[in-house]
Parts: sequence; structure tokens; C-alpha cells
Amino acid sequence: MGEVGEFGLIDRIARGAAQGPAVLLGPGDDAAVIRAPDGRVVASTDLLLEGRHFRTDWSTAYQVGRKAAAQNLADIAAMGAVPTALLVGLAAPARLPVSWARQLAAGLADECALVGASVAGGDTTRGETIVIAATALGDLHGRAPVTRAGAHPGDRVAIAGELGWSACGHELLARGLDEPCKALDRHRAPQPPYAQGPAAARAGASAMIDVSDGLLADLGHIARESDVGIDLEPAAFEIPAQLRAAAERLGLDPLGWILTGGEDHALAACYPADDVPQGWTVVGTVTKRSDDQAAPRVTVAGKAWSGSQGWDHFA
Repeated sequence: MGEVGEFGLIDRIARGAAQGPAVLLGPGDDAAVIRAPDGRVVASTDLLLEGRHFRTDWSTAYQVGRKAAAQNLADIAAMGAVPTALLVGLAAPARLPVSWARQLAAGLADECALVGASVAGGDTTRGETIVIAATALGDLHGRAPVTRAGAHPGDRVAIAGELGWSACGHELLARGLDEPCKALDRHRAPQPPYAQGPAAARAGASAMIDVSDGLLADLGHIARESDVGIDLEPAAFEIPAQLRAAAERLGLDPLGWILTGGEDHALAACYPADDVPQGWTVVGTVTKRSDDQAAPRVTVAGKAWSGSQGWDHFA
């Protein structure tokens, strides 16, 4: 990349890229111009740091691109919105091959295409390690956003998408077990249930969140913002045979991956009783907040979960 320079790199990976219907002006000017028919724009930003969020010996550049886009687009879906565009900043060493950046761009574009969005612009700079900063934009289509603060006692807690696979894949890679399997595929490139976000909003979900740091940790955000408790029923979580087999091989509990493993980017939502739409699995109930301020906000079968609740970047 040092040989082609910043603007040569931008010409190779950005100019001429296909743009979705929401993008009026894409890469090539001082800023992009994005349609906002609703009059409001939903926005979310995430960082991916080499060595912390991805490893180049574990994932291809294309897979990193898919993952970078997915974790941002899932945040938009978790608000009940439809993604429209992605803005991407890339810092990288000058020695990084241009082919790596082009594969990254292809992964970003392909993931965006799944929801009709596109990479509308961004920036590049030189850095000691690879850092990807992505900002996703979305449209609410006239609906109110589904926040973390609307859950009420008696609501059903439901999940759309997969849980536990990315954590399993990370554990396999950490132990040097790089054998083709679904867990590795999902760790490298998750498959969020994008359409279920707007569907949840239409169905009257009272609260919703993207499961990025672990189900217990992320439901904890809903519980705090809504000032409620949440109790999960372990028997409600189906543990696929392949996930169970991997856990037995590693001597681990697969339920731990499901409850505390992050980066599958499933969606968790709360619904008024009996109003849970198709595509969602009920796994728990919203409860009244305990008068004991030291009591955990999220419990499993009525008890505190022993061990980590999920991922904390600064822990």
C-alpha cells in the first residue's frame, strides 16, 4: 500500500463501487449524500483492531470485511431500522498488500448487499497495525426506534439468530484446531438475522439489543435501562449437536458459549405476552426488579450465573 499511496488505494478499493438506492453520492467527494426518507438517521460506530478483534492468521481479509460490516449493520437492525449505508475508516501499515485491502472492501460490500446497503465513503491512513472503524446508517421507515429502555415485567424475552457458534470457533482457533466447521465459519463471518429487527419493531417489541458481547451481558443493558429483572430458562435454548460435540471435545459447557459468548450478533428482544412473532424463540421472562440492589439483574433459572457474563473490552 505504501507503493500505490493513499489516493491510489482509494481509487482501487472505493471508486466505481456499486451503490445502493439510499446513496445519492458515494465515494469520491468530501462527503457522501444519503437519502433519509424518514427524516431521522439511525447511526452506530464500531472499531475492529488487529490482534484484538481479528487475527490475519485466523481470518482472510474478505472475512474481516464481512465481520466488520455485520457487527455494525446488526446494531442498526437492533433499533428496528433498515441499514442504508456504511462509512469505513482504515488504518494500515504501508507494507500491507493492496490485495488485502481490496479483499476487505469486497467483504464489506458483499455483507452490505445482503440488506440493500452499500459502502458510501470513508478514509484511509497509515498505522502500525490494522484498525477498521465503521459507521453504519439506517432508516426507521416511520416507526419509533426500539430502544433498550422499554421492557416491562411480564414481557417475554426472545432470541432471533444463532448463539454460541462464534465463541466455539474462537476457542477452537485458540487451541490450534483449525478444521473446517460451522463454528469457525461463524466466528470469521457471523450471520445476523437482519430482517428480524424491523420485523420486531412492526410486531411491537418493547426493547431490543444486538448480542455482541454475550447474551447475559447484553440483556443486562436492557434490564438496567428498563429498570427490570430478566430470568432465562436454560431448557429453552436448543443446543445443536455439532456445538455440543465440540464442547465435549474441549471439556466445556456449551450453554456457557450460548449465554456468555459474543459476536454471533443474534438479536434479543422483549415482547408483550403472546405477541412474539415467527422467527423468534422465547427463552425467558422480564420480571420486577428485586428490592435487593445487590441481586443480579439477569438470572438463569432464578439464580445468578457463575462466572463471566460476557465480553468487556477493558476488563
